[in-house]
Amino acid sequence: MRACIQQRFHQLPHTRFSFLHPPRIHAYTVENPTAPSKEDYAYANVFIWNTMIRKQAENGDITRDPPLLYYIQGLRTGLRPNGQTFMYLLKALVSGKNVNEGEEVHASVVRTGFASREFVSSALLGFYVANGFIGQARQVFDKMPQPGLVLWTLMIMAYVYLTHPGEALELFRTMRGVGVMPDMVAVATVVSASGLLGDLGIAKMIHCFIEKSGVEVDAFVSSTLINTYGECGSLTDAYRFFQETAMKNTVVWNTMIHQSLEHNNLDLGKQLFDSMSERDVASWNSMIRGFANVGQYEEALALFHDMEISVFRPITLTLLSTLSACASHGALEAGAWIHSYVNNNDLNRDGSLDSSLIDMYSKCGDIAKAIQIFEESPRRDLFTWTSIICGLAMHGHGKKALCYFSEMNES
Repeated sequence: MRACIQQRFHQLPHTRFSFLHPPRIHAYTVENPTAPSKEDYAYANVFIWNTMIRKQAENGDITRDPPLLYYIQGLRTGLRPNGQTFMYLLKALVSGKNVNEGEEVHASVVRTGFASREFVSSALLGFYVANGFIGQARQVFDKMPQPGLVLWTLMIMAYVYLTHPGEALELFRTMRGVGVMPDMVAVATVVSASGLLGDLGIAKMIHCFIEKSGVEVDAFVSSTLINTYGECGSLTDAYRFFQETAMKNTVVWNTMIHQSLEHNNLDLGKQLFDSMSERDVASWNSMIRGFANVGQYEEALALFHDMEISVFRPITLTLLSTLSACASHGALEAGAWIHSYVNNNDLNRDGSLDSSLIDMYSKCGDIAKAIQIFEESPRRDLFTWTSIICGLAMHGHGKKALCYFSEMNES
């Protein structure tokens, strides 16, 4: 990797680094009668250097022009990096999944003494987590002599993100042991960790801590607690907290509806839905999917019609879940009505619904319609091919299924 970087470095046109020559800083004015100092020039050059690295990461093809090239060239012309330099570099390398280059930048961070800067360490930690290296992320965290709340929270979030909830909770206990008080983000993260564990007792302990500590409970924390209680198997505790909390925005209502449907309590979900003063697309999607999943197609379609005349329109997710439910229950009439709605409203222009439509018609017994949709589909991806091949095999058309399979392999 290093050899490749060095080769690309020598191929770069000199004009691309003309900014490294002394810039023309503001001309003399009455307000600024003194000439710019060497420090002014150095600061301006580093600022432009950092801006080039950041812009290259945002707008450029980092595989064609790796930001590390600009970093190396700046070093060779005598510039010295600051914290922002490393922050932009690491952010760029995260998007490109360049682990080896990230480790080189990490070494530079240590050599230049920026490892003790919390925002630089946060960028390093984020880089390793994005690439799945939780061990290296923890090493970065452990080398900070006195990590602040942000770094503690990021490390806990890293454990949750990479599904290590036990370690997240243990680190939270350590954080509290050294006297660091969590904020709403840290609390919500720990609540999520208990949900991943599925341990109702731990979830209640965290909830008790929140109430006693005086940490502000906003809508984000409220929805996380409801979701966690649901994941731990207690819809009763989720609903009790929902009734008690004063923070009830649309997200909180939707979370409670979702958990009601996840626990097959359609009556509670419908009751909550009807009680909402303000709904959004997610509210409608949840209820339509909930009715469709239990085979109550008339109710699902009635809601579909209500949504159609509301300010919200069904989206792809709504249609996908409804078609899937129709396929699972062999409801050809309902599935055909959804298909007609899709066509009348031009909701499948890119063919993203084709695989679901093929699957629905196949499972509902109309293989001829499934073949028609496949033949007319502008989007033949793996899912579309798989749907028609499985549908044909299901209906005993083995030869045609093998023919399509061969055609798929050749395409």
